[in-house]
Amino acid sequence: MTADTLKHAARKAQDSDAATWGARAGLVARGLLWLVVGILAAQVALGDREQADKHGALATMRDQPFGKLLLVVLALAFAAHAVFRVLEGTVGRREEDDDRKRWLKRAWSWCRVGIYGFLAYSTAHFLAAGGGGGEDARKPTAGLMGLPAGRWLVGLLGAGVVITGLVVAVRGLRQDFTDKLDLPRGTMRTVVERVGAAGLAGRGLVYALVGSFLVEAAVTFDPGKAKGLDDALKTLAGQPFGQLLLLVAVAALLAFAAWSFLEARYKRL
Repeated sequence: MTADTLKHAARKAQDSDAATWGARAGLVARGLLWLVVGILAAQVALGDREQADKHGALATMRDQPFGKLLLVVLALAFAAHAVFRVLEGTVGRREEDDDRKRWLKRAWSWCRVGIYGFLAYSTAHFLAAGGGGGEDARKPTAGLMGLPAGRWLVGLLGAGVVITGLVVAVRGLRQDFTDKLDLPRGTMRTVVERVGAAGLAGRGLVYALVGSFLVEAAVTFDPGKAKGLDDALKTLAGQPFGQLLLLVAVAALLAFAAWSFLEARYKRL
């Protein structure tokens, strides 16, 4: 089979209804995951000792009726989205005339392959392992710090997370995402634009907060300063006006969940 034949087959697969539905299913799965994380964070704000992160969300879903089946569906949806991004990164982005921009967009598609591939793997692993353990940013941070120049690696990683979070937040506030949507008309258009702005800005700021703890861990040379999402939110709750700040973070997480569902409906694929 020639390279041209393989490329044609890949483009045909990318344009298929199955690939499109798979991509949308992954966005719906992302929305469901963040919806549960937002609900758990709200319970933390009310004084409960819930685990408001991906691990806590998966555990909550697993414990519902047909929860294990739901996690299987979730893992498959994430995997289907990853496959779509593989095709997009390989032969997609044909709407972009500028070669440099097209290759940059394809590179970003490959980054998303990693993100959704990890979500698929971690969901399947959680189900297979019975949900043991949890997310702890301190162990991998300590491992990185043990490497030559590890402290710098942790600092650069944290700075990268902060910068990426801020870029996402600014992109959301500027509504730069609208050109990638088939927007509806009237009131629903306004809803999509405002929810998208709130959701992306909120998620970006929450991740910037997580990244700031990595930077702090590098500066103080203390892996214990690193925090995942759950610890970051609980630390936020302990600050002056912490409950109010945590409720703002809850609103941001729920807005991002809503945005994920809207993106699944209106995103141009």
